[in-house]
Amino acid sequence: MSVMGRLLAGNAPLRGRAVLELVVRSFDYRLAAAYWGITDPRLAVMTHAVVGGTPAYLSFANRDRPRGPEDFDDWVQRTALNPETPLFREARYLLEEEAEVRDSAMYHSVLAAVAVGNGTRSRIAAYVGRKMTDIGHHLNVLEDCGILRREPDVFRPSRSVYHLAEPLLTFYQAVMRPRWGQLESGHADVVWKDAQTRFRDQVLGPHFEEMCRQFVLLHDDSYEDPGEIGAGVVVDPVRHEQIRIDVAVFAAAMPGERKRVLSLGEVKWGKTLGSGHVDRLRRAKDLLDAKGYDVRDTVLVCYSGVGFDSALAGERGVRTVGLGELYG
Repeated sequence: MSVMGRLLAGNAPLRGRAVLELVVRSFDYRLAAAYWGITDPRLAVMTHAVVGGTPAYLSFANRDRPRGPEDFDDWVQRTALNPETPLFREARYLLEEEAEVRDSAMYHSVLAAVAVGNGTRSRIAAYVGRKMTDIGHHLNVLEDCGILRREPDVFRPSRSVYHLAEPLLTFYQAVMRPRWGQLESGHADVVWKDAQTRFRDQVLGPHFEEMCRQFVLLHDDSYEDPGEIGAGVVVDPVRHEQIRIDVAVFAAAMPGERKRVLSLGEVKWGKTLGSGHVDRLRRAKDLLDAKGYDVRDTVLVCYSGVGFDSALAGERGVRTVGLGELYG
């Protein structure tokens, strides 16, 4: 694949004969569910958190699909955690194929730091035991080849957070790499049982947040003219706390006007959202109003993988989005 990929590179002799450049990109989460033949929304989210939208991974899993939510654990063990499938080692090959690095140890350490929730330069450096200046090159290489993506805090643009762009890499770093020896020895059942908390907190939860942002970008027609979509932190100087906004949607920027906030959202994969979560969003809205944002029409949105408190039905200016809406 690397040889074929270089045939039409910018300095290759055959570049002048190129007539078509067709890039097969990862499927979005709805198309991926259809491609895998999964109709259960909850199962679709969990499967997408492991293999993402790369079409080839269905073949790498020997076209083995989870037959239902009750089959998901067994499916993970017989595909992603099974040394006999091509999917098992794919995440290890991605770095060498995409970045073409020789000494991959530090790169994998950086990826592991990001996978477990250390998204800033300082926290990544602390995790790998290096200075921030020592990891700058590694971050740039990983970002340039599309393995890492850097996303600015929408409320503090000078601050940014790194995320892994490929779900399978996140799954590998959080679940597989720490117990690689046991997996190669065929103890997938033991490893998977021990990894349940890590999978939920480090893989499934953050992935569901990203899916909710993708929902707004690609499938939600509630906004007439959305502009920037992202996540960020609103600082509360009175209560000395930070309010994390998982899905922030802004209107298209207009010269000379205040930045208009269309919605503020909180995402929880495994929790029922209620009035307490809405109160946090409402507090963030008030703080943004004081900072000069236009929040007159801001809608507060709760995204959940399990459901909502019945009290939210009567909340004015509050919207709920569940799995049915995400895959509707």
